[in-house]
Amino acid sequence: MPKAKYDFIYKDLKSRIENGEYEFQELLPSENHLVLTYGCSRNTVRRAVAALVTDGYVQTMQGKGVRNIFEPAQQTSFTLGGIESFKESALRNRQTPRTKVLCFTELTADEKISKKTGFPPGSQLYYLQRLHYLDDKALILNHNYFLKDIVPSLTPEIAENSIYEYLENTLRISIVTSKRVMTVEKMTQIDEKYLELGDYNCLAVVSSQTYNSDGIMFEYTQSRHRPDYFRFQDNATRRPASH
Repeated sequence: MPKAKYDFIYKDLKSRIENGEYEFQELLPSENHLVLTYGCSRNTVRRAVAALVTDGYVQTMQGKGVRNIFEPAQQTSFTLGGIESFKESALRNRQTPRTKVLCFTELTADEKISKKTGFPPGSQLYYLQRLHYLDDKALILNHNYFLKDIVPSLTPEIAENSIYEYLENTLRISIVTSKRVMTVEKMTQIDEKYLELGDYNCLAVVSSQTYNSDGIMFEYTQSRHRPDYFRFQDNATRRPASH
């Protein structure tokens, strides 16, 4: 099955749903219509629709079709089940993203960094601090560590645009899985300096270890979110209990 065709259909339908072309609870065009529209097989359409089901955008209804169940979030919403870049998430939420690189350096992982990130001691890393803005509000402070062997020639200019675009489109790296831990933590001096926390003294913190298709961890990120604009969402399904 041509992956490029499936990806195109998935992204096109997802964009149409997010842009309101299909209203909440409206049925998407029939499978036959989609096959003719995209000039592809039924299996390709079904795979694209299955991905939208997994992402919580649509629900398949036997004998009726595929219903749009997507509703735009009132707060900035990030997904648990998928791996999105900051730029992708912002555009999905219909917000204007901007990233400012506060720190960009190279370092060697010592025991302290190894314990924190999971990279072996001696690993050669890029370390970045990036401040993410949505609609000109400073909402997220990221501490990023990237393995230089996997992510060579990283620059501040790339980091201000989209590192994941660079990984996938330039380096042809497949980003496969990400292990995440979410906590609530007291603010630090750097949080207070850049995030305009007002009366808040804590942040929502998401720590993630991300792996490529070879099973190598190439990224550790601690993403620190201003709590009044933080919302993580997931789409859960119940599996039948085994007897």
